[in-house]
Amino acid sequence: MPTEHSIPEDKSHRTLIIVVAVIAAVFIGGFFYLLLRKTMAPSAPPALQNAIRPGSPDWQQYNKLIAVDEPEAEEAKRALGDTVMTLHTTVRNFTGRTITGLEVRAAVLDHQDQAVKERTVVVIPGRKDELEPNKTLYVPVMLEGFTDSDDRAKIKMEVVGFKLR
Repeated sequence: MPTEHSIPEDKSHRTLIIVVAVIAAVFIGGFFYLLLRKTMAPSAPPALQNAIRPGSPDWQQYNKLIAVDEPEAEEAKRALGDTVMTLHTTVRNFTGRTITGLEVRAAVLDHQDQAVKERTVVVIPGRKDELEPNKTLYVPVMLEGFTDSDDRAKIKMEVVGFKLR
């Protein structure tokens, strides 16, 4: 006749395992919380330091010589349920000087010309180190997080700062 053998459970061993598991879970949860908090924290849009901006003396002289083509846009639905729009244009340098810094603002506007979503990017330096006279640069900007109910009437891309050499 087979006999059943029962192994006495060591309560202190079991308690130790539970305590270690709880501490590990808290540690891992805290680690992921910190990671998500850093990635979700709103960061300041990049800004070109010491750039020529609207209101500065050289703005009127040179801004009209940096041509921005009419922007175009593509939109795509993501699996997350939101819509992503990529606005793009071509910037042309007719200043006679080399552009060593270029900051561009892209925006999707509603019917009242208010920004639904906007983003400012530093294109030079970054995508390219400089833009020589009479040369062009393709500038794409991705805007994320649109919903189907957003009023997306117009798109706009403009130069908001530049540096010349």
